[in-house]
Amino acid sequence: MEDVSDPPFRALCKRYGADLLYTEFVSVEGIIRQVEKSLKKLDIFQYERPIGIQIFGGELSSMLKALPIIEKVEPDFIDINYGCPVKKIVKKGAGAAILKDIDKMYRFTKAIVQSTQLPVTVKTRLGWDENSIRIVEVALRLQDAGIQALAIHGRTRKQMYKGRANWNYIAQVKQHPDIEIPIIGNGDVDSPQRAKECFERYGVDGIMIGRAAIGAPWIFKRIKHYLQTGEVLPEPSIEERIEVCKTHLLQSVEWKGERTAIFEMRRHYANYFKGLPEIKTFRIQLVKAQSVKEVLAILDNLYEHYLRQQATLAAV
Repeated sequence: MEDVSDPPFRALCKRYGADLLYTEFVSVEGIIRQVEKSLKKLDIFQYERPIGIQIFGGELSSMLKALPIIEKVEPDFIDINYGCPVKKIVKKGAGAAILKDIDKMYRFTKAIVQSTQLPVTVKTRLGWDENSIRIVEVALRLQDAGIQALAIHGRTRKQMYKGRANWNYIAQVKQHPDIEIPIIGNGDVDSPQRAKECFERYGVDGIMIGRAAIGAPWIFKRIKHYLQTGEVLPEPSIEERIEVCKTHLLQSVEWKGERTAIFEMRRHYANYFKGLPEIKTFRIQLVKAQSVKEVLAILDNLYEHYLRQQATLAAV
């Protein structure tokens, strides 16, 4: 979720009911070297709480040096990323690379827990590949190291984001008699019905949603409503989609500047307007837009187009 789960995006997720937020993952090397982009990722706001700062790194010394800097911004907890499968992260011995060495994972985690007063959680995957899935052992050792919760993505590093997440392994962790910490399941939770199934079938304490919220922050509201009532809310109206998209864009510009905001918003448009007929032309225009003024004009044209379309259908 790098360059996605920033403050503007998180604000929308919170608005639609997300209970717990995580920052983009932050390089501990970037933090201790005072790299501007890394330090900016530490920005958190009161309305986001509870929120955790997620870190990654391949050197324990750097992770420990970063802790005092992180503590100054007063997050509610620190989350260690042992799951990122991206090659450039893994090459540094960070993210999912540590799944190759569970003893190292335990040492890193215990040292971090002992070096901060903040609660520590972990996000990880099932294993490096299908032949090295030891997630129950990993969970027990991380619990012994002192973490307060564990989020498990139901794929191996080798899978990247391909295939379906295997929640049976997550259930094995949750059902183990010695597991006492909350277990959060992650992977392919993309609908209210799937969320309910994950709670009921696999018994997890929580679910983590990442990619399914991109361009669709209302997924949290729809899931909560379904869990409480059994009713599936309709998809947001075109008015709501455009209003949320504009809010996201303008807050992104305010937080990171127009050029970066325009570029990073491009990954959200397809989902914001997913399922609308004749949307392809507008989506292409949005992706090609070079200024806020241009994007807002396209969104206004999009709204007028669908109003005319609705009026035509009503007349017929």
